[in-house]
This record gives sequence, C-alpha cells and structure tokens, in this order.
Amino acid sequence: MDPLRVQGKFLYSGESKYFVRGVTYGTFRANEEHDYGSAEQVARDFGMMKLAGVNSVRTYTVPPGWLLDIAQENDLRVMVGLPWEQHITFLTSSSRAAAIERQLAENVRSCAGHPAILAFTIGNEIPAPIVRWHGKSNIESFLSRLYRAAKAVDPSALVTYVNYPTTEYLELPFLDFFSFNVYLESPDVLARYLAHLHIVAGNQPVVMAEIGLDSRRNGLERQAQALDWQIRESFASGCAGAFAFSWTDEWHRGGHDIEDWDFGLVTRERVAKPALASVSRAFAEVPFPEAELVPSFSVIVCSYNGSRTIGETLAHIERLSYPNFELIVVDDGSTDTTAEIAARFPCVRLISVPNGGLSRARNIGMEAATGEYLAYIDDDAFPDLDWLAHLAENYRKGGYAAAGGPNMPPPGDGFIAECVGNAPGGPLHVMLTDTEAEHIPGCNFSVRRESLAAIGGFDPRYRIAGDDVDVCWRLLDKGWQIGFSPAAVVWHHRRNSVKAYWKQQKNYGRAEALLEQKWPEKYNGAGHVTWAGRVYGAGPTKLLGGVSRIYHGVWGSSPFQSIYRQEAGFWQWIPAMPEWYLGSMASAFLVFLWAIGGQWHRLWLGLPLMAIFTGIPIMLAFASARKAKYPTVYPSEVDRAGLLLLTTLLHLLQPVARLSGRLSYGIRPWRLRGKTSLSGCWTRIEQYWSENWLSVEDVLTGVEATLTRGGAYLQRGQIWDGWDLSVGCSLLGSAQVLATVEEHGAGKQMFCFRIKPRVSRIARAFTGFFAVMCAWAVIDHAYWEAGIMLLIALAVMGRTAIDVGFSIGAIRSALGALTVSVESKSLVADGVAPLASARTISE
Repeated sequence: MDPLRVQGKFLYSGESKYFVRGVTYGTFRANEEHDYGSAEQVARDFGMMKLAGVNSVRTYTVPPGWLLDIAQENDLRVMVGLPWEQHITFLTSSSRAAAIERQLAENVRSCAGHPAILAFTIGNEIPAPIVRWHGKSNIESFLSRLYRAAKAVDPSALVTYVNYPTTEYLELPFLDFFSFNVYLESPDVLARYLAHLHIVAGNQPVVMAEIGLDSRRNGLERQAQALDWQIRESFASGCAGAFAFSWTDEWHRGGHDIEDWDFGLVTRERVAKPALASVSRAFAEVPFPEAELVPSFSVIVCSYNGSRTIGETLAHIERLSYPNFELIVVDDGSTDTTAEIAARFPCVRLISVPNGGLSRARNIGMEAATGEYLAYIDDDAFPDLDWLAHLAENYRKGGYAAAGGPNMPPPGDGFIAECVGNAPGGPLHVMLTDTEAEHIPGCNFSVRRESLAAIGGFDPRYRIAGDDVDVCWRLLDKGWQIGFSPAAVVWHHRRNSVKAYWKQQKNYGRAEALLEQKWPEKYNGAGHVTWAGRVYGAGPTKLLGGVSRIYHGVWGSSPFQSIYRQEAGFWQWIPAMPEWYLGSMASAFLVFLWAIGGQWHRLWLGLPLMAIFTGIPIMLAFASARKAKYPTVYPSEVDRAGLLLLTTLLHLLQPVARLSGRLSYGIRPWRLRGKTSLSGCWTRIEQYWSENWLSVEDVLTGVEATLTRGGAYLQRGQIWDGWDLSVGCSLLGSAQVLATVEEHGAGKQMFCFRIKPRVSRIARAFTGFFAVMCAWAVIDHAYWEAGIMLLIALAVMGRTAIDVGFSIGAIRSALGALTVSVESKSLVADGVAPLASARTISE
C-alpha cells in the first residue's frame, strides 16, 4: 500500500485519489488483551468487507498489530481511534492533560509506520458541555497539542479529529483533514449541511466519519435506502469519503452490550442485511454514477505568452474524467511559443487572434464554443481530474447561471510562490451563502453559454483583470444565481517573484478603478469594494478581530451549535487600507525632521503617530503570516523564519501596489463625480406634495437610482436601522435620509424626508487625536508643532463639513429630480411618478 497524503480537498495514494469507502468496527466486549475478539472472526469480517467493496475501517480503540496485518491482507486501511477521558473536565488538572498526551503518543507509537494505517483520530466528539465548560480556545489549543504529539511520533501519518454538529464551531485548521459524525434523515437537509461543512473546512478534505440509520426502529429497507442516499450525497458534495456506522449490530459501550440499537450492515451473527448490498452498490458507483445524458462543456483557455505553463494546463485537461467536453485555446497575440505548444495537443481547437485583452479573448472563445456550458481556466492553472463532473453536478442540483470552485496553489512551486499563496490579493471566492457566491474568480469560472450571451459576454474594457467580477455582478443583476462547488478544484500557480506579485497587485488595482467607474454603488467612500458576501482565502488579520458568537442554545441544548461572525467594522479593516500608509509616511517624515534638527525633546509628539501608523500594519501583517499554512513542510528553522518574514513583507506591499494601480486609473478617495451643489450641514426636512398615489418604496427607489448615477457611495438601511438611505462621498462625512408619508385621501400624499448629517468615526478620531496633540504641544511650549496639529485638525473638520454638505446637496438634488408640475402625467426618475410643491423645513 502506498502511503496516503492530502492534496487539496482529497486524499491520494500515489498519483490516484483515495476515496474512503469505509465502515466502523467496534467497540466490542474486551478480553484480557484487546477489544476485537478472535483473529478468526476479524479475518472473516474483513473478508466480507473486501467483497462488499469496502476499503477502509474505522476503529474506536487502538487495534493490535495482528488486526492491522489482517487489514493489509484484505487491502483495507484502518483509521485508528486514540481514546482518552474526553467525557470529563480533563483540562482542570494539568497533570491529567499531560497524562492524556503521553498515553496518546504511546498509542501512536504502537501502530506507527504500519502500511495499513489510514489516519489517527486524536478524539471523537468531545461533549458539547465539556467544550462549553473549558472554553472554545482552550479545547482548540489542547487538540493542537495532541496533534503535535501524534505527529512527533509518526510524522508521515495523517491525523484528524472527529467532530459533530454540536461542536461544529471548533476551529482546527492544523488537522490534515476534517472528520464529522452526522446523522440526518432527509437528503435535502444533509446536502445543505454538507455544503456548510465544506465552508467550515475551507480547502481541506472532509470525511464523513459516521453516517447510518438504526434498523430496529426504522426497518431494514429504510436503513438500506438511507445509507444509499447518505453515501451518494456525501460523495456528490465533494467529501473525500464516508464511513457507514456500523459493520455489525454487535456493539459494546460503557461496560454494557447495547441491545436496543441495530445500526449494523450485518447482524450480530454476521448475517447480511439489505443495507450491506445497498452500501456495496453505492460504494461501487461513487463519486459519480454513470449517467445516460451528461451536459456538454466547452473548456476555454485564453493565453497571452503562456508558454511556460500552458502545456501542463492542456495535459491535465486532456485527462479529465468527464466524457463530454471540447477544448478551445484562444491565443491572444502571443509572441512566444504558446500557439506551437497548444497545436501539439490533438484535442485542442486553436484560435489565434491579434492581442486584444483577456475579455475579448474570452468572448472569442464563447463565440466558437458549442457546449451548453463554458468552463474558463487560466493558462497557469490545471484542473482536478473530476473538475467538470463536480461542476455538472452543481448545475444539476442548483440550476445556476454560473458556477465555480476553489483555486489552490499547488505544492512544490517554491519558497516565494508559497508565500504569495498566503498573501492577500489572490483570486478568491466571495460567498453569499454556503452554496451561492457573489463572485467566483476567472481562473475557475463556468457559465451557461446562453446566460453569458444574454448579458453580452465579457466587457472588453477589462484587458487583464476585473472581467470576472463584472460578469458575476451582471449575472446577479439579472436575478440569477452563481453556484459554488467546493470539490471543483483548480490548481493555480501563484507568482514566483516579489516583482511579479507587485505587478499583479498593481494590475488588480487598475481593474478596481475600472470597476468603480462602472459600478460606483459597489464601492465605499474611499473607493474600496464592498462585498455583500464573505470573502474566503488569505487576507489581513483584523485589528481587533471580528466579533463572533457561538449559539449553544438555551443551557447548551442546541443540537447544531454554529459560530456566527459579525463582519469586520471600520476599526478592523482600516489599517489594511493603502491610504493608512500615507499617515505612516507623514509621521515618519515629521520624526525625521525633528531628528535632523536636533529637537529630540519633540519626538514624543511624532513617535506616537509613527507607532500607530507604522506599527499597527506591521503587527497585523506579522499576525497574518503566522497563521499561514504552507503546502511544503520546511524542517529548517531558517526556512520557517524566511517564510514568515517574506509573507509579512507581502502583506505590507499588497495595499501599496493596489493603491498605485487604482490611482493610475483615476480612483480617488472623494467620489461624487456629478454636478452636486454644496448644502448646509444641518438637519432639514424636505416635504413634497403628490396628487398621484405612490409608495414610499417607489420614491426611494427613484432617489436611489438618481444618486447612483451621480457616483455617490450609497447604502440601504437594514431592518435594524433608523434611516432608509445613507449617502456619502468619502469616509469622513455622509448624510442619512429617513422617509415617511402622510395620506390625505383621494390619492393625495405629503412625502416627508428627514436629511441628517453624519460625521464618521474616522473624522472624529482624527480630529480628536490632533486636537489632543495640539493641546499637549501648547503645554510643552512647542507652538510651531501645535500650529501644525491645529491646522491638521481644522483641515479634517473642514473637509468633513464639505463632504457632509455635498452629501446633503446630492440628496436634495435627487429629490428635486422627482419634482415636476402636477399637470405632468409622465413617469420620471426611473419609473417613479411625479411629485410637486417642494417645501424645506430646517431643524
């Protein structure tokens, strides 16, 4: 047996995927030596398993060596349980915790190196009340300690922890793969929960460690049917395998034989139940059963000077397991040997065109394609063997307009590439739910051909990047949905030099500027995109960490205890903004001037500024680098220190590169581009009389459309907000609108809009900070420095007043656009009927 390894979302034996087709075994009544009865009975059981297509066995206690030998003889791998006292408050005593660690290491040592080992499990369902008692972080730290202890004894072995829904919130990224015990008796509910577990696991494999149904209470036929769809649903969702619970009805637990549950595939006497045939058939047909009709795909590779990697891309596409696809290569005016390499592959349909940019090349591929679905992949990426099969399954189940999956850096690309893979700014997916995305990156992007044609294809203005974001937003604007398949994996090479990474991030910044011009409502006041969903992948650590809550239920009674994270607010993400670096440069320059001028006693004024603006980004970058997980294990301390330092540097460089690209294409912190008058910065009420009945929602929709065209940063109030619209042109100041209507009968109405100024936290913080610094300087008789601080505070206050005034003016202009004569019956402002007789009341 070849040793197992983890690669992406799957386990591999040699060069082939190893899908776990398993059953659980035991626990049985113990004799003086072990928990597994006679060797003859184990051999008969394992022989029956092999005939049924089982390739893996999960034990709950440490097996004797002869059991592992019998498993190897029957081509079975064993996932070895390492039992310990997890049902008690084991962390209360440090000596008890240390004893658990020592015993676990000894148990691993007794099996270490045996070729039949699949993995070691360092725990199984620590009870939720125990986790709640000790605290989430303490349990996570202890499991990490056990993981390291197991790896220290057998470094090549895979190590996992078997979790269950009640403690799903445990964050254990150090595990080699995730394992869950899940008992759900509805296919739809299981499918939704499996999708959620893949989000929890991220880019790591998921194995269902227990699934099954009790035949005593549900009947033999229902047990067989349930195991069939549970296995098929697990593999279709992208799991790396599943264990049916259990092999036999014989079960001993807590010193007693369990007589009132019958979960086995065979009886206590080893007579096969219908469930055994059902499991055998399902295991033979997973991960995908043969289908009579499979939708056609056109795989499209667009390349410009991609000769270094396109051969690898095409070779992997040729080997895809999917039976119905064509392969199109669009050579976008390459000056290297890209076209010659592509022409060597007999399955490739090569289209060579003059260089016109990525979007144009993708449109040419769309026009040439004959498949029902188009699957785009970059020329520096290669797909998993079952890539198209998982995408097809996603379309079949969800009916999406587009779908994609994760893109992961392949192992072995080198030191710098692994650091880039853990740096921010990579091609990431943005999830709205566990199954639906707001954005999927173009390196792993598929779409219905008719849906892409309906929105006019890719926008040619995006020559290098941004095309995928634009297409996703246009598809969502049509009311369609974008699916996400966690198992539709593409391996995407990261940049292998700091210079190449800088260039990539600068190009992404330019793409952001182009997107902002087309989608101003998607960007905040400082010109940064505001995703509706959650971004997954490498990114900066937040300053204070996101607020998270674990919903245990009343007295810890909830069967599904999830962790819910509040999106990071201003103070969490502001230090990662490139504009923050301007403050760092200014504070460093101030300290430099005082230092060369010999005014050492003045440094107390500049050093706090420098510490804030320079120290916080460095601290966050270092924290992010420490959390990174690298594909290659580097035993040398020097190598690990180098990875940490380089990844930290890339976290610091990325915002600067993005800012450089954005500024070069005209994106600015202050964003109202239209003609907007400056208004006074006080609360006012605007009243409009209408002779034609309208709903408040219709009127606000018209105001919203007018403001969007003006380039304002616009937010809708949520159900908990006391306002309807918030309008701003920067991060310093904005204005909020609250609307109501007076009904006067016969369709006559008075619409009332309260427009209220709002000064942002950043404006208040900066003004207050520099005011305090000014007062401090006056006390120290540093009058020149005090004047500078005062001017900065006044400048922030003045700019805030201007921004608030422009925001209020924008709202008043939008309301004015809805005001026409009462004689007019035409619709104005995007379908909103006319209002008239405006009146303003100041508060």
